[in-house]
Amino acid sequence: MGENNREIVLDMLLTLERDEAYSHRLMKAVLDKYDYMDGRDKAFLKRLAEGTLERRLELDYYLNHYSKIPVKKMRPLIRCLLRMSVYQLIYMDSVPDSAVCNEACKLASKRGFGSLKGFVNGILRAISREKENLPLPDRYKEPVSYFSVKYSMPEWLVKLWMDEYGSDITSTLLGKLMEIHPVSLRFALKLSQEERAAICAKMEETGIKLRQSMYLPWVYLATQPGHMGSVDTLPGFEEGMCTVQDVSSALGVEAAGIREGDFVIDVCAAPGGKSILAREHAVGDGQRLPGEKERLGLVLARDVSEEKTALIEENIRRMGADHMKVEVFDATGTDEALVGTADVVLLDVPCSGLGVMGKKRDIKYRITRKDMDSLPKLQRQIARASAGYLKPGGILVYSTCTINSGENQEMVRFLTRELGLEPMPLSETLPDILMEQRKRLEADLDKAGKDSGFGLTKEERAACIQLLPGYMESDGFFIARFRSRQQGTDAQGEPKAFLN
Repeated sequence: MGENNREIVLDMLLTLERDEAYSHRLMKAVLDKYDYMDGRDKAFLKRLAEGTLERRLELDYYLNHYSKIPVKKMRPLIRCLLRMSVYQLIYMDSVPDSAVCNEACKLASKRGFGSLKGFVNGILRAISREKENLPLPDRYKEPVSYFSVKYSMPEWLVKLWMDEYGSDITSTLLGKLMEIHPVSLRFALKLSQEERAAICAKMEETGIKLRQSMYLPWVYLATQPGHMGSVDTLPGFEEGMCTVQDVSSALGVEAAGIREGDFVIDVCAAPGGKSILAREHAVGDGQRLPGEKERLGLVLARDVSEEKTALIEENIRRMGADHMKVEVFDATGTDEALVGTADVVLLDVPCSGLGVMGKKRDIKYRITRKDMDSLPKLQRQIARASAGYLKPGGILVYSTCTINSGENQEMVRFLTRELGLEPMPLSETLPDILMEQRKRLEADLDKAGKDSGFGLTKEERAACIQLLPGYMESDGFFIARFRSRQQGTDAQGEPKAFLN
């Protein structure tokens, strides 16, 4: 791999330091810009950029050990250059150590730091010689520091999870978050098994490997040796036969048990995956029993800005989804015209995103304890504003893509004890295998001396599930299901404001 590819990665890392751009968006923009590149070059570029970012804390630990100048005091270009070079030395066996050192020195000179070539070369040669025996904190004397360096996770997050889950479960979780994550493809429900198999066969002809999810037959995990490229080019994607949606997000919709004809409000809907899946359930296949009245399902997808709703509309157009309406609306307020009208409310609220760090690698460096502590206030505000949309007996599904009891189990208590919603068993709507995996996690929590129920009642525990990487085959995700207890309403049960 040439100097040019390394320089592209160097510029990406500098951009992330300087502009605080989001890594997944920057990666997409760069790959689109260099779409003409050979697949192997793209794969090298992607792995080096994402790996360097993901392993930053670990790389800095080694650099501080071998350098007389602390990492934080280095020139930004030299700091980024050393990080990406150390990552290659440790994690990219296909690149000779001598090439890594030589290319780093060349780049330092090319970018105006020729006087620091000796400094760069000395550190990299030292790490190259000792890379089989690099220092780590003592696992037993300093377990938090050990996990922090080994899995490149901020110490405060390690401590948070060790307090809630114990050392062994935390180690499993951290290891899974570091693994390369496949792309999750959710196929349209209208496809027959044979049609889905035909599209999968065409995808596999391009070199992609597909594996069906153990939870939902219409979700597949896609990987490809090297670089997978843009999903836009996959057979059937532009035609709306499939979309990118993690199985955890799809399970969040499945938990609601949406029936044909239901009116669904998705209050924080972007980019629209949940709304579109809800629509497919609500509209159904159009087949009815003799004499049965037609009930066309309707989905109202809302989010806080035009930028977010544009994403929803783009996905709706591609998937050919009718019976949907998209609106800009701030979910912290209540739309009085919709009170008492919804069969289902989907409440996938803004959260800390700790469960998707395997895909958005810079989340762990951006989120702070203060940020996390402030999120439940927003989540409660949204829940309080939205719960009234339910008809009597309507279903609300609360979900997040995080692993934090303050945003998850604590919200279950709020929804049941303060908003008066009735917890409903997830076993009624989610796969049995998922319930069995939850039992295994709870057993390991009990074994570790941790509260597997997080202080919830038996009914509340049955109504929620924490999807944990290492125990479940998904992102870190939380799902909770409730039913409205409210009795009596002036609403006629029809979403008039939506239809007008």
